[in-house]
Amino acid sequence: MNKSDTNKTFRPSDVGQKNGRLFGLPFEYEDSRVVVLPVPWEVTASYRTGTSKAPLAILDASVQVDLFDPVWPDGWRAGFFMLPTSDDIAQRNVQVRRLSQTCMERLEKGVPADDPDLILHQGEVNAASSELNDWVERQAQAHLSLSKTVGILGGDHSVSLGLIRALATRFETFGVLHIDAHADLRRAYEGFQYSHASIMENVLHLPHVSKLVQVGIRDYCEEEEETIREAGDRVSFFPMRGLRKRQFHGEPWARTCQHIVETLPQQVYVSFDIDGLEPTLCPETGTPVPGGLSWDEAVFLLDMVVDSGRQIIGFDLVEVSGNAEWDAIVGARLLYRLCLLASQHSADNASS
Repeated sequence: MNKSDTNKTFRPSDVGQKNGRLFGLPFEYEDSRVVVLPVPWEVTASYRTGTSKAPLAILDASVQVDLFDPVWPDGWRAGFFMLPTSDDIAQRNVQVRRLSQTCMERLEKGVPADDPDLILHQGEVNAASSELNDWVERQAQAHLSLSKTVGILGGDHSVSLGLIRALATRFETFGVLHIDAHADLRRAYEGFQYSHASIMENVLHLPHVSKLVQVGIRDYCEEEEETIREAGDRVSFFPMRGLRKRQFHGEPWARTCQHIVETLPQQVYVSFDIDGLEPTLCPETGTPVPGGLSWDEAVFLLDMVVDSGRQIIGFDLVEVSGNAEWDAIVGARLLYRLCLLASQHSADNASS
């Protein structure tokens, strides 16, 4: 059945069917503007684990997402498709996680950073993480070459780098909207060059990323504050404390979001760590932090990016726990929102 036939026969108001496809949609890969690449990788998770199980948990929960949106009531017709989860990546994650766990436990016991065995194991983890980044980049390039908009579904936050690298080969310049509880600007945290806590530090090494806009941050260290300060205008920092201060002084959220969006360039990559939301929405995430954006605040901000005329050229959703139904339910709805917004960029490309 081709896409035009599917659009005529599929009824989004019917009971969601578990057909093995994202949101219960009937589309094939060829018919979909937005493709989601699951990456079951949590090698550098430094506290609680479970994010490697998130892609399948979110896929299962996605059938319960109501597809109607009052702004884009037919938005689902763009076609959203989740690629199969790689068994090889999942198995490699388990193997390398044992090594990284050993490193973290030794560091927590006070083993010096220059210990030869520790350095050896860290090197093995770094090599595996580099291979993972290359794999994600190759996958992303293949789908981008077919004019798809690509989203990454993690996994821990380290999995995003390959897609951002791929986009850097296709866009002369773009910005990253980073929603998170953490700044993720540590340099090789715990000796892991591609740590989930170092993702944005690695992103800043890409000259094509002209702007990093960080929103909702409430846990960061002195080293990260120094990185932000040294980056100058290249980083716009909107920590949760500052956002709430604006609110407490009477500034409407719409005005605050306008300030945030105005710092972004025309093309925007959205990197959404679920712990950017208040913990009631993601209680089992790996490193929860008190405070955070409400659901409506986050959705309003994302909508404003597109309402401003900016284009979402790619996205990731990371750090969702695959061990809890509620976290997966929230993650599935957030993923649908990101797909809807990203499909507006795809629609522009299709019509141009």
